[in-house]
This record gives sequence, C-alpha cells and structure tokens, in this order.
Amino acid sequence: MSLAIIFPTIDPIAIELGPVVVRWYALAYIAGLVGGWQFIKYLARKFPGDISEEAVDDYLFWATIGVVIGGRLGYVMFYNLEYFMANPAAIAQVWKGGMSFHGGFLGVVVATYLFCKKQKLPVWTFGDIVACGAPIGLFFGRIANFVNAELFGRVTDVPWGVVFPRGGPEPRHPSQLYEAGMEGLILFIILFSLSRVESLRSKSGLFMGVFVAGYGVARSIVEIFRQPDSHIGFLSGGSTMGQWLSVPMILVGLLLVVVALRRKNEA
Repeated sequence: MSLAIIFPTIDPIAIELGPVVVRWYALAYIAGLVGGWQFIKYLARKFPGDISEEAVDDYLFWATIGVVIGGRLGYVMFYNLEYFMANPAAIAQVWKGGMSFHGGFLGVVVATYLFCKKQKLPVWTFGDIVACGAPIGLFFGRIANFVNAELFGRVTDVPWGVVFPRGGPEPRHPSQLYEAGMEGLILFIILFSLSRVESLRSKSGLFMGVFVAGYGVARSIVEIFRQPDSHIGFLSGGSTMGQWLSVPMILVGLLLVVVALRRKNEA
C-alpha cells in the first residue's frame, strides 16, 4: 500500500460542561458565520447603497436561519429523501452532519431577499456584499466536514491520501480540504480583489454572479475527486449529483455577470 495519512483521532465534542455540549462541527459553522458577518460589515462601508453596520448586524440572524434550514432541507430533498421520509426525527439531527450547500444557498437567497424588503435595502447591492463574504463560511464549513470525517474523496495513491474512519482501509482524497481551498480561499481572494476596484462596485449583481458561477465551477472540479454518496452513486456519464446541481449555478452566474457589466451605474 502507498504512503497514507491516518485520519487523526478528533473528539467531535469541543466543550462539555454538564448538559451543555458544543461540537467542533458547530464551532466551524459559527466561525464561518461570524467571520463572514464581520467582513460584510467592512464591505458595507465601501459599496454604494448606504447600508449601515446596524443593518448587517440584524442580517446575521436571518443568514443563520437561511443557512441552517436551507442547508438541512436541501440535503434531505436532494441527497437522501427516502431515508428521511422513513426517519423524520433524524431531520433535526444536524450535529451528525448532512448539510447541502445548494440548499443553504437557496435558503440564504430567500432570507436575503426578505430581509432587504423588510429593511428597504437595495437587494442587488446587499446581495453583492453577502456574496463577497460567503466564501468565508464555505471555508469553515468544509473544514467542519473534514473534522466530521464526512464527504471524503475517492480512493487514491497520492502521498497526501487520508484513511478515513468510515472510508475503508484505503487512502482517499481529502476532498473536503480541496473544497475549502477552492470554494473558500481562492473564491474569497478573487471576490476580494474585484471588490477593491471602485468602478466594479457599482455594477449591481456582478459579485453575486462571480460567486455563483465560481462556486459552480469549483464544485464541479472537486466532484472529480469526491466520493459520491453511497445511496446515490454516479449518475449518467459518470457525473455526480453535485455536478448536476452546479450546472444551473454556472449558467445563472454567467448571466448575472454579463448583465451587470452592461450596467452603466447601480440599479
């Protein structure tokens, strides 16, 4: 067998004080939400639209609800509907893992739209700011997947292959870390670099388009290394559910970019 890294023994519980149990999985999501929230506050001062820091503070609650409910329901509907229909009580057991980005994305879109309408904020501009901060949450979310030893990659002989507890004896791609790098770090750097160009900040919808298309491309690439869910397996032509769900994102994202670049000023 080739060289491989044995998955480190990580206690899923970070803090335990009597009946209060805090898991690393939850802490990773909290870090992503708080990090994204602070970055959005920073960008709110630079983008047009007169968006106050107080409004961003209020938005954190809405975003959290959108991520958790959308992410969980997306996983239930897109990836394992039959199981959860037979075990409805398991839907609420989010600490065991099982969150869908595509569902969480739709949940945040709905939450953002409702929040902006309630607060009378420019939807497209606020969406652009949120899009720039989203990769921070994605980065920590994928780190949470790694800590939970879930969503691991396919069998590999690369020297950095990891033997996961539930992945059998063979080393596998640490695809969670690939996603943290591509969907999180690289996408964040791209959006942050674009946000520093003043003329682009007035192109409403541009950053949403870059984020949506960028995520779709990154996810489609990582799916080449990621092991499909056992109850779904490969789809037609060796594709995966993650790739099928990413295609509409790429198309919609590119459309948003084209429309935004044609705008002469903020709409």
